Amino acid sequence: MKTMKNWLLTGLLFMIISAGFAQGKITGSISDGMSSLPGANVAIKGTSQATTTDFDGKFTLSTQMNSGELIISFLGFENTTVKFNFSNGSSVDLGTIVLTSDSNQLDEIVVMGKGIIDLAKDRKTPIAVSTIKAADIQAKVGTSDITQTMVNTPSVYVAGQAGGYGDSRISVRGFAQDNTAFLLNGQPINGMEDGKMYWSNWSGMSDIANAVQIQRGLGSSKLAISSVGGTVNFITKATDKKQGGFASVGVANDNYFKTTAAYSTGMSKSGWGTSVMLSHWQGDGYNDGTYGRGETYFISVGYKANDRHSFNFLLTGAPQEHDQNFTKAISDYQKYGRKYNNNWGTQNGEYKSERTNYYHKPVMNLNWDFDINEKTQLSTVAYASWGRGGGTGSYGSKLPAVDGQINFDGMYNKNQTIGNGTGNSDGRSTNGAYLIRSSANNHAWYGLVSNLKNQLTENLSLNVGIDLRTYTGDHYRYVSDFVGLSSWTDTKALLNGNHQSSGTSAVHFVNKEYSIERWKSTFQKVADNQKINYDYSETISYGGLFGQLEYAKNDFSAFFQGSVSNQSHVRTDPYNYISEAQESEKVNNVGFNVKAGTSYKIANQHTVYANAGYYDRQPYHDNIYLNFTNELNPFTENEKILGLEAGYTFSSKIFTASVNAYRTSWKDRVTTSTTTASAADVTKYPSLAVGDLIHKTDQGLEQLHTGIELDFVAKLMPKLDLTGFASFGNWEYQNSVVSTYRDDSFNTLEVKSVDVDGGKVGDAAQSTLGLGFKYEIFTRFSVDADWRNYAKLYSNVGAVKNNLELPNYDLVDAGISYKLLTGSNSFDSISFRLNVNNVFDEVYLSELTSSTAAGPTDETYKGINVSNRGFFGLGRTWNFSVRFNF
Repeated sequence: MKTMKNWLLTGLLFMIISAGFAQGKITGSISDGMSSLPGANVAIKGTSQATTTDFDGKFTLSTQMNSGELIISFLGFENTTVKFNFSNGSSVDLGTIVLTSDSNQLDEIVVMGKGIIDLAKDRKTPIAVSTIKAADIQAKVGTSDITQTMVNTPSVYVAGQAGGYGDSRISVRGFAQDNTAFLLNGQPINGMEDGKMYWSNWSGMSDIANAVQIQRGLGSSKLAISSVGGTVNFITKATDKKQGGFASVGVANDNYFKTTAAYSTGMSKSGWGTSVMLSHWQGDGYNDGTYGRGETYFISVGYKANDRHSFNFLLTGAPQEHDQNFTKAISDYQKYGRKYNNNWGTQNGEYKSERTNYYHKPVMNLNWDFDINEKTQLSTVAYASWGRGGGTGSYGSKLPAVDGQINFDGMYNKNQTIGNGTGNSDGRSTNGAYLIRSSANNHAWYGLVSNLKNQLTENLSLNVGIDLRTYTGDHYRYVSDFVGLSSWTDTKALLNGNHQSSGTSAVHFVNKEYSIERWKSTFQKVADNQKINYDYSETISYGGLFGQLEYAKNDFSAFFQGSVSNQSHVRTDPYNYISEAQESEKVNNVGFNVKAGTSYKIANQHTVYANAGYYDRQPYHDNIYLNFTNELNPFTENEKILGLEAGYTFSSKIFTASVNAYRTSWKDRVTTSTTTASAADVTKYPSLAVGDLIHKTDQGLEQLHTGIELDFVAKLMPKLDLTGFASFGNWEYQNSVVSTYRDDSFNTLEVKSVDVDGGKVGDAAQSTLGLGFKYEIFTRFSVDADWRNYAKLYSNVGAVKNNLELPNYDLVDAGISYKLLTGSNSFDSISFRLNVNNVFDEVYLSELTSSTAAGPTDETYKGINVSNRGFFGLGRTWNFSVRFNF
């Protein structure tokens, strides 16, 4: 009995001791509200116990404490404190903890259109994706377009920055912007006529973007859109939940200056809230003659009627005007310097540009989120945009340049001796007169996207929806500067239904100048009798149905997605046709796409996936009508795209990496490219003058893009983040193509068949490498840097068999951030940011628009014939900003 008693006492003592040292388990996940945050630090306050989140943002932490507080930190986000208590058991699940960015302009947003914004996280089956948060956008974009924030992404190339503010272009996996889908809060924003993006229309995107997600390849969008290269989602800020605001000032090289202010009322008890923002910017531009200026405005009104209904109204726009630089011969840069621009000069001693882009595109949308029940949600956005603006250029007979610049004084003096100028509808003056014309591209666009999501079972979900759009575009030219003339007489063709082939002509008198100022041009109306050269419009209507079915259980997921759409086109041309023939035949095209994929997670650290998709895509409007007339192009047909991709992801607490492989086949393509006429072009096409634009269209084109991509994130120390990426592609044309060359007035210069089999796709580096780091030296003070290498970059000349390869180049960007607290919480603060781009002032060719090989006696630059036309990339630039949050 005594022995038994000793055993019982010993066991009881052991249980007491064990209870004293028992460990409880704390679990949870960390998110920014839209996606998980791998590598976030989770520490128990007052102890050395800590861990980091895995690739899915999840963490597990053991402790012997009965209660306490967790301190959660992640670079670029505010520190968050969360309490825990083991009073009800030996484990605590804290669920999802949402961190708040410490540099968002409208920090705590109401996420709107949840069922419409196709983010990668909303579908279980993975894709190749990169997400850029507001903190990084604001820190790194500086004076650049928002495209600059995407440069540290595999298979992404940004070109055209030397053209001026807003003139950059982005390619994804070798596909240009017309073949990459761009969405704003779920609504498509690619041009309805040609699928292109003009970033000058979106110059305020960096101010209002809460996140940018680049989905390479097939993507997760459910719409019938042109996501061949990929899909880029811009998620803007909405109505701020809490009261507060900020004011910021930024300065940069070349006299750049920007001011921004924002304020939010916060969400009231009745569910209403309003957030507003306004900014102004101006600068001389890096290259000569690229002055620009503009504003951004943002108004968001949110209303949460009850737990089931939420509404958000948003109005934003970015009116701007900027002078432009076009590609030119390398020999011209050698003669006049790398910042040379031949589109400007002086008149009476004052700066004047012949090429100015001006535009204002207000966008308005109303979002409605309706939680029908626990399993069913409906999200709808109704939107509208109204574009007003265009670009200027020469019209008439131009005098030769003087010391590389436009001779405005000479042309003004010559015009003074002429009196009334006379000219033809092709812009050639019979008496030597000259003026500056503006080409207007106005539009009105209305649309609606609605998505119904239903959780059919615990593991099976269904999405169905509609996508409706209608678009009307107006295109015409008018006089913006008579340059000393009092009027102009324009020859107008009156054709019996045939474009410039028969009929009579009429003459009309033009005597008014119209503004190209960004705000005035928004509201001005140009009289029909004051339009010159051309005047036509198009109406495009679009209706689509889409759906997605996804099964997800444990570590396995699979999805099937499909959409079908009808697109109708009508072209109207009152300038070149008699009234009976002004409206073209209506064209209807049906297209569809299907996607499917599956994924499997192995041992919580390894995920494999495979996706496939087929697109039968309608041709763009500009390819349906022949030579910019009402005549139908008999060569157009739906484009056929087959995409295959597979990937693998490894995730751990300190290291995550993804590898993606892809193969995209594209048949029946139509592409366009633009160059400026050289002396050789004038000899070949006598109707041109040096510097005129030549538009090339390739039809019946086939392309094959294959490649492999790698990206990783490593957190070797709590305050050090390492990132890296690599992409290796092989993008080639196949078989032959029919090429058509046109002048700037869309007159056909030449049509020919060309063998392009094996030719390299240009305008984007097919191989890229990148490494970056971000280190927090001490609390709220950090430094970061990114290195990138670009190789296998070919000329942007459309489909050719023997394309010209540009020299490889490297770039390094760096930045410093510091945040000074001014109040009792981390929001009240003053933030400082300094960026230096191209730190080592690398001299490089960023793009070429011709591919003339170097002969034995030709002068060359790094092996490239100096007669080739293109851009040098920007040299070293800098920007500095100060921001006060209150």
